[in-house]
Amino acid sequence: MNHNESDEQISLFQWANLMLYQHPELSLLHSIPNGGKRNAREAARLKREGALAGVSDIFLPVARGGYHGLYIELKVKGGKLSTAQEWWLWETECQGYCSKVCFGWIEAKEVIEKYLGGGLKTNVS
Repeated sequence: MNHNESDEQISLFQWANLMLYQHPELSLLHSIPNGGKRNAREAARLKREGALAGVSDIFLPVARGGYHGLYIELKVKGGKLSTAQEWWLWETECQGYCSKVCFGWIEAKEVIEKYLGGGLKTNVS
């Protein structure tokens, strides 16, 4: 994750902390530190621990609107999904999760608000 994406993610979690009074379930929102640059030894250790390429950045393990939970892949404007990220989003949708790519923390916030209100639809047909 580059610093711009990191800044966006920090802003999203700051917003989530401010919204706990309205949505206490946001206390379950968490990041999945799966990406980033690592040396070969660290990368190998993480892979042995079960790290998977493409896993989304953020997860909200709260069931809503027929979904088991919400995965968010957070990108900056102009960011591109890797093949592994596209696969992850598709496969988690197939398993009953709402899985979205968001460009910036504002879009992610809006997705979370819609999700918590039960207003998001699946991408899987």
